[in-house]
Amino acid sequence: MTDIRNIVILTGAGISAESGLATFRGPDGLWEGHRVEDVCTPEALARNPALVHRFYDERRAKLAEVAPNPAHEALAALDSAWPGDLLIVTQNVDDLHERAGATRLLHMHGELKSALCAACGKAVAWADPLPPGSACAGCGAPSLRPDIVFFGEMPYDMERIEEALAQADLFVSIGTSGAVYPAAGFVQMARHYGARTLELNLDPSAGSSFFEESRLGPASELVPELVSDLLG
Repeated sequence: MTDIRNIVILTGAGISAESGLATFRGPDGLWEGHRVEDVCTPEALARNPALVHRFYDERRAKLAEVAPNPAHEALAALDSAWPGDLLIVTQNVDDLHERAGATRLLHMHGELKSALCAACGKAVAWADPLPPGSACAGCGAPSLRPDIVFFGEMPYDMERIEEALAQADLFVSIGTSGAVYPAAGFVQMARHYGARTLELNLDPSAGSSFFEESRLGPASELVPELVSDLLG
């Protein structure tokens, strides 16, 4: 690891599962008892806004019942101590990375504790229930929605992520399914630019074959070990 300076880390639902948060899509194909198509698409929001808003209100409230685990804490320690460039890109919409202390962080799929105005595009911090028709403080439109990137919408900060991947010496994927694009393609992009690639996962992912190395086990064990190796 002595030749590593710039690092990009991708985290998925597996890193938060050990804190008690349900993974995005369970073995039954449902997310917290709902079809993804019913709670995570623009069409679902238009068809049944009460259901979609209530679903994310429940997910937001759940955050008060969970805490960062050793994997989040290890990445925050790496964030604090790493002298080179570091970017943690999370697919998760929870706030566990922030609560652990990470700051070099992007939420590519949005955040539970944020509301987005569908009229003017302004995002604001939001910790309370968000009923349909809530007014935007910026433009006044009754158009606030969960600040979640639905299927069919463009993830946030893709240009910055791609720039970081182009400069990375090491790309690490933690707790991801390897099935949701564009994040699933980051490993191939990183390899194209010459980065070493490492996967940490409980089980092999759909993209395991693209990584130079895969380590299997709980994130709460594997991530602290990796950070210890990196920091020497």
